[in-house]
Amino acid sequence: MDSQIKQLHQQLVNKEISCTTLVQERLELLKKNAYNTVNSLLEDSALALAAKVDAKIANGEEIGLLEGIPFGIKDVYMVQGTYTTASSDILKNYKSAYTATAIQKLLDAGAIPLVKENCDSFGHGSSSENTIFGAVKNAINPELVAGGSSGGSAVNVAKDYTVFSIGGDTGGSIRQPAGYNNIYGLKPTYGRISRYGIMAYASSTDCVGPLAKTIEDIRIVLNVMSGKDGKDQTTIASTEISEQAISNNNTIKTVGYFKNFIENEAIDPKIKADFLASIEKIKATGIEVKELDFFKSDTLVSTYYTIAMAETASNLSRLDGTNYGNRIEGENLKDTYSITRSENFSEESKRRIVGGNQVLSQGFSDEIYLKGLALRDQISANFEKDFKEVDIIISPVTPNTPPKIGDSLKDPLAMYLSDAYTVGFSLGQLPTLTVPQGTATGLQITGAKNKEQTLLKFANFLKETI
Repeated sequence: MDSQIKQLHQQLVNKEISCTTLVQERLELLKKNAYNTVNSLLEDSALALAAKVDAKIANGEEIGLLEGIPFGIKDVYMVQGTYTTASSDILKNYKSAYTATAIQKLLDAGAIPLVKENCDSFGHGSSSENTIFGAVKNAINPELVAGGSSGGSAVNVAKDYTVFSIGGDTGGSIRQPAGYNNIYGLKPTYGRISRYGIMAYASSTDCVGPLAKTIEDIRIVLNVMSGKDGKDQTTIASTEISEQAISNNNTIKTVGYFKNFIENEAIDPKIKADFLASIEKIKATGIEVKELDFFKSDTLVSTYYTIAMAETASNLSRLDGTNYGNRIEGENLKDTYSITRSENFSEESKRRIVGGNQVLSQGFSDEIYLKGLALRDQISANFEKDFKEVDIIISPVTPNTPPKIGDSLKDPLAMYLSDAYTVGFSLGQLPTLTVPQGTATGLQITGAKNKEQTLLKFANFLKETI
């Protein structure tokens, strides 16, 4: 099974390449890149770790599969001693005091972080343009957006600057940029990977996940990061997924798709035609394909953003320059708070904070926020019903191809609607994988909770089928 991680591991073990050379080559690519993917390089620490791996190999010691493998980290993860800016003004000089659990597990396995990656500020966006470091450029066409909010992570993988990257997905922020840049991106089941040490956007849907060029690399990284964590009470126990378990498709008999996604007037005709052609190829293998009914995409988007804005308003209320962040003094304490937040948050972040405070305010919370929570429960129930009928749900990742840089900033509503096909699965807390086949922005395959193994198995099947 194709795997960059395994290939590089073998080259290191065979002494065909030194870890220092491997890391140095990737660092040079990151320094020279013109895609705005880098917020900060971790050069000194990366080279120091590489030297330790080389010393182990020289001494004849065994190294682990991930040991010495270079990777990238979306700049919303705490890594002790590194700048963790969330691509924002308010935290542009903030250094982490501790390391996120998911990242620590990778460090413990010997993987080497090279870069904190550019993203939409605090994850607020679907294009990676809402950032103080400049818009991330699409890996395939630099005139287009990279997708968001994990745009820098997706482009670094697509351009081979990193072997894999760790993104964050709240409503599609791994899956959509993976689709825009023609790579794999996984949002696991909510709770499979600890959220401890990630800057919270919407706590009830935030997920840690990998982006990579191969299914096998997704599997390897997922296994390392998964598991319960005493620092995150939402985490769940999970079973390790073996390579053999995802190598054949003898258990997937029925696939479903939401016909209202495909009949939506907003979908690009080419994406629709390519999706339906993919469905026919799946049918031709003998798998049964069922049409499913689901909530309208505008209902999904409004439900998601109602809840996400409320949660982000609450989560970001702590950032006022008092304990940390870029404080701007005013005439009095209230004025200081106001100026600090007004000057240091992006327009998109302020839009979401104001919207969240609105839906949580007296007189609106019952009519808007509580209704959103009720709809989320209905969406989850609908998924439970669907997965009694089908093994996998397949859908386009996005209704349209990537817009030009600048267009999304002019039309925030269009940006929100670009998440129409991803947010529902976030509300359902389901595992969902973007695969780079089927349409211009890939296909999205979704399973029932804790069915990541089924997703990876079906992804291997699609690779050979479409």
